[in-house]
Amino acid sequence: MRLKQWIAALLLGVCGMAPALAQVENPVHWSFGASGQQAEMTAAIDTPWHMYDIGPYEGGPNATTFTFELPAGVTLDGGVVQLDKPTRVQDEIFGMEIGYFGGKARFVQKFKVSDELAAAGEPITVRGTVEWQVCDDESCLPPMDEEFTVTLTPTAPAADATLVAVPDTTGEMVLDNAMAVTPIDTAAVAANAETLGEASFEGLQQNENKSFWAIIIEAVLWGFAALLTPCVFPMVPMTVSFFMKGSDNKAKGRMMASFYGISIVALYTLPIAAIILITYFVGGDSVTADIFNWLATHWIPNILFFLIFMIFAASFFGAFEITMPSKLVNKSDSKADKGGLVGVFFMALTLVLVSFSCTGPIVGTVLVKSTQGAIWEPIFTMLAFSAAFALPFTIFAFFPSLLKNLPKSGGWLNSVKVVLGFIELALGLKFLSVADQTYHWGLLDREVYIALWVVIFTLLGFYLLGKIKFAHDSDTKYVSVKRLFLAIITFAFVVYLIPGMFGAPLKALSGYLPPLSTMDFNLSAAGNGTAGSAAGAVSTLDRSKIEGGAPKYSDFLHLPHGLEGFFDYDEGMQYAREVGKPVFLDFTGHGCVNCREMEANVWSDPNVQKLLRDNYVIIALYVDDKKQLPESEWVTTADGKVRKTLGKINASFQIERFGINAQPYYVLLDNTGKPLVTPRSYDLNVNGFINFLESGLKAYAALPAGAR
Repeated sequence: MRLKQWIAALLLGVCGMAPALAQVENPVHWSFGASGQQAEMTAAIDTPWHMYDIGPYEGGPNATTFTFELPAGVTLDGGVVQLDKPTRVQDEIFGMEIGYFGGKARFVQKFKVSDELAAAGEPITVRGTVEWQVCDDESCLPPMDEEFTVTLTPTAPAADATLVAVPDTTGEMVLDNAMAVTPIDTAAVAANAETLGEASFEGLQQNENKSFWAIIIEAVLWGFAALLTPCVFPMVPMTVSFFMKGSDNKAKGRMMASFYGISIVALYTLPIAAIILITYFVGGDSVTADIFNWLATHWIPNILFFLIFMIFAASFFGAFEITMPSKLVNKSDSKADKGGLVGVFFMALTLVLVSFSCTGPIVGTVLVKSTQGAIWEPIFTMLAFSAAFALPFTIFAFFPSLLKNLPKSGGWLNSVKVVLGFIELALGLKFLSVADQTYHWGLLDREVYIALWVVIFTLLGFYLLGKIKFAHDSDTKYVSVKRLFLAIITFAFVVYLIPGMFGAPLKALSGYLPPLSTMDFNLSAAGNGTAGSAAGAVSTLDRSKIEGGAPKYSDFLHLPHGLEGFFDYDEGMQYAREVGKPVFLDFTGHGCVNCREMEANVWSDPNVQKLLRDNYVIIALYVDDKKQLPESEWVTTADGKVRKTLGKINASFQIERFGINAQPYYVLLDNTGKPLVTPRSYDLNVNGFINFLESGLKAYAALPAGAR
């Protein structure tokens, strides 16, 4: 074992080694067998231990390793294949992503037998050794090893070397070829590819989508922030006074308070859920996806949202007051006086209606951000927002005495409202930007967008310092410490924005800004040709192999960091076959925040760019582009719908071919269109992305010539 591995193992296990050895002599129990020319190794792992997968991990933990003593005439047919998918985590000690098994792990190794041995038909004995290491939550055991023997039964050579998925004794699909030479579960990928056929790979979906949790956390934060708005904060005393009426019966009061919180959550969540579920069960997931795709990318809702945000901002600045119709609010308020559960429900409805003028734009922000992927995300994000929003009211309903600890309403609430107005101005530009990009209007390029943000946040900084006053602001004799610190943060943000006017990537804001390719003046691109446009970059495409000398749609679609590729699937696949390279298929969108973050934080890495530029043919398919294609290129889907725009054609292709509608979604393909390894989604782990690309290259190199 390497010295670094021993040191890491000692650090993990020194405190618990002795008791662990005393209680567990060997927590892994191996069984070995053979089927034809394939050895089968199965590990039963005692709880709570886990065993590392086959790695390999350079400078990391001890991976499970198999070695074989091969008799004459017998050779390995590819590498060891893992039939069970390991759990993958980012290990802080080793500083890398590792995989491990718990409970059970199965492996297979295929062998090639010479024609002479195959013709003889005699059983062949192969000796092997397996070495492994196990850990639990507290300690690790030293690496262990075990020798074993399997008996192969020679069979006639296969007629060809194509991918074949066959069931094992458990009924699960295993890969009957040598493709899986990487630690990724390529067996499951290839099995799906062959079982479902070239037209559909519904089983290829990422198990984890970290962006979903990021959206949930953001929704929770917005829910708490909504409490500080001037439309909501004054409702707290009203809530307390309502529940003070029944404070004599504590059990009943707590039951009422709980129902109050549930009612608030339901009033925000159920309408959204009803719309989604009705469209989903009536028209299917493609119909729901179409609705949210339209909501997120079409110019009508985006311009409408932009105008709404501008109107709300003007209202927050004091130009006018936005309220729900008084008749509706008064009717709801009058029914709240009836008492009982009905009264509590209408009290919650009154809160929702009265607070709408402040929570409306926040709800819009949360919903639109969550419609860029799975159709269930809006339901869960609205549930998270409303739960956070309802929690303080529920707590005050439970414990009315807490009201005395709250600050009194006053001028500070109007200041909060004005600050929200500036934020509304900045966020509203995102909707105009999405429409501008998907329809290629050229109105809001990156430098214009950043210039507007610089002005908006500069004015916000001056407001915080008291240099700007609005009609409803209270007189302030001095700047408080809180305002000063907020002003410092705001002006620091402005200073951060300014280099973006000249081509700085501004990675922290990559999801909210237009792409670098929209800049007219880019010092970074002029200097090295790696940002925004491809100016100055050396072409990596053989133009002689492309009809017309340039990829289709490259006049209005571009790849980041000076990379070159294709924007039409068939054209890109044809080019890949001619040059003999695997394909990096990128499902993306103009309005996809996570796509921009991946490009700014992961694609910007020099090693990632080198792998993409030198080893792959890139095909970027925009699922929200509104370019209408000639009638000869229209596509009719399986349900009879005619797709006329580039974005809808690409979106339908992603759903029908891969069974997923989320972006970004990265698939590595061979030249026949079959996945090489498990597809990857949003994940800002650069090393993980590099391993993903390298694993695809290894799998591609192991394919028969027909797939290369």
